[in-house]
Amino acid sequence: MPSTTTKTASPLWVIIAFATVYLVWGSTYFFIRIAMQGGLPPFILGAVRFTTAGLLMMGWCVIKKEKILISAKDIITASITGVLLLFVANGIVIWSEQTLPSAMVAILVSSAPIWFVVLDKPHWPENLRSKATIFGLIIGFGGVILLFSEQIGNIFKSADAQSKLPWMLLLVLGTISWSGGSIYSKARKSTASTTVSTAWQMIAAGLVYFPVSLLHGEYKDLKLQNIQTSGWLGLVYLIIFGSIAAFSAYVWLLQVRPATQVSTYAYVNPVIAVILGVFFAGEHISLTQIGGLAVILLSVLLINLSKYRKEKKALELVVD
Repeated sequence: MPSTTTKTASPLWVIIAFATVYLVWGSTYFFIRIAMQGGLPPFILGAVRFTTAGLLMMGWCVIKKEKILISAKDIITASITGVLLLFVANGIVIWSEQTLPSAMVAILVSSAPIWFVVLDKPHWPENLRSKATIFGLIIGFGGVILLFSEQIGNIFKSADAQSKLPWMLLLVLGTISWSGGSIYSKARKSTASTTVSTAWQMIAAGLVYFPVSLLHGEYKDLKLQNIQTSGWLGLVYLIIFGSIAAFSAYVWLLQVRPATQVSTYAYVNPVIAVILGVFFAGEHISLTQIGGLAVILLSVLLINLSKYRKEKKALELVVD
């Protein structure tokens, strides 16, 4: 991925980056479950995943002779961003998946684009005036609810529905943390390359996971020989594709595209997760779910159409 942090970027790179974030992150729910079922505790999984990915990226930067000992200010910014995104937000998702059904997790996480608009105060005039963007956000969230409507009904019919409420509120906090961290990262420009900054973000988050895993006693019963091959393979996938490829693409996109447009990943990821479940886990997809998929894709088109029209109009003014 190019390391530029300017507002202009090759359309081809933008397409590749969006495809990576859409497709790969949509599959991480599946591979997190595989890794945990294979014997890796959640916080150890996060610690090893992000620390390893960060060190690998840092090593690549050394090979490319990039400056990795950046200013203290840039390291602090990267660390805060990494902790908010990869530890607080991602950690809450992993932790809550042990209690909440995946459908409820996917719905609450998909509220991220709405929080992007709410928290991005400097861009309120631009975002709130765009009917296509607002309608796209509302329709997209509605599409995710429609996608999982059948599972939602079963959740609230269960006897322990009220006990799930604290976890649902915690997930909302995690989603706010992700949106806020993303906007924080976008607003504070770094003198380092995107690759170096991303590496510091992952290392900082990974280091925070280690003491938390100790507090949870995950190391007491951990035996490496008991971890199944599927667990290791899931970890490798999450390191290479979920972290190095997809998270790097996400951080880069935040530098070159509007935050509301980048946030559409939260609507597309559940679509990918459902499709993977159908093809690889033998899950059934109903007509209601198909309708939800169609509504989600329509919302993404609306949000992107708004940005495309603005860019086209701006280009025409420059040409004239």
